[in-house]
Amino acid sequence: MAKICIYGAGSVGCYIGGRLLAGGSDVGFVARERVANQLRTHGLTLSQFGNRGWFVPHERIDVSTDPAAAAAADLVLVTVKSAATQTVAAELAGVLRPDTIVVSFQNGVGNADVLRAALPRNTVLEGMVPFNVVESGPGAFHQGTAGELEIRRVPGLQPFVGDFDRAGLPLIQHDDMLTVQWAKLLLNLNNAINALSNRPLKDELSQRAYRVCLGLAQKEALALLARAGIRPARLTPIPPAWMPRVLAIPDAWFARLGRAMLTIDPLARSSMSDDLAAGRATEIDWINGEVVKLARRVGHGAPVNERLCELVRQAERSDVRPSWTGDALLADLRAAAGGASARGARLLA
Repeated sequence: MAKICIYGAGSVGCYIGGRLLAGGSDVGFVARERVANQLRTHGLTLSQFGNRGWFVPHERIDVSTDPAAAAAADLVLVTVKSAATQTVAAELAGVLRPDTIVVSFQNGVGNADVLRAALPRNTVLEGMVPFNVVESGPGAFHQGTAGELEIRRVPGLQPFVGDFDRAGLPLIQHDDMLTVQWAKLLLNLNNAINALSNRPLKDELSQRAYRVCLGLAQKEALALLARAGIRPARLTPIPPAWMPRVLAIPDAWFARLGRAMLTIDPLARSSMSDDLAAGRATEIDWINGEVVKLARRVGHGAPVNERLCELVRQAERSDVRPSWTGDALLADLRAAAGGASARGARLLA
């Protein structure tokens, strides 16, 4: 049986690895000491909105804090936060066999490239986890939103497809993952808005002012992607180009047209919101920050996403958690966009 290693087992890694274990796969975890101790003591309790659940006792869990534990793996799933990718790449370079396949199941669009540069002998694949996972207790992880795992298609991946099928986590394979990653990132632009609102996702997305904030960020990103010649894939019933307009419709209409976006556990929040609550650094630079980087590459501005980056970084430094109302945040973002337009007009005058 092929060996799968979850490298950097946090919420997402523990959930995916636990589901694979529950499905009968041979899975090992490399985790920080805190998580490793929890798994050794409590095992894994997994749940999914809709009241489905799984339990893996601690006796069945192979967990280590030593990177060398990945040496025996045939497939490594990297699930660390984006800021740790460079460190993980260096760690894996010293232990992996050349035939080991590595998958970046991380946010952003460039993490696989970082891993690939450090692991030139290995096949490194772009992957995407569309659903939200929260840690609900020691060794307990809950999937709060829907979605299926997406991954770049290569022949060497096929021996592992059955593992994910048995776990109920089928792999949706694509020849071009960049368009899929950007489509996911467009949706993830809401992470910052949710974090700044300090509300559950369902509550936040049910309010038009917050949705219009998301629409502004998405519209800006879509214009930049068009300049760069990138057409994001369609991951939802609503095409990406239509999303800003759909987000702006009245709440009662959105409750019907946007039903898929509101099919969320009532208590689920974005990972960025959870990071702020725990006092951790967020992935803002790998989400809204990616839009700002794209703007620089195509010689344009991204004032809305740049302002969201600023607000989240301020929240990271603050001792008081911000709780922006939708109207206040929308006014702030519109002011940022208007100020950028005014500066551009002055430069052209």
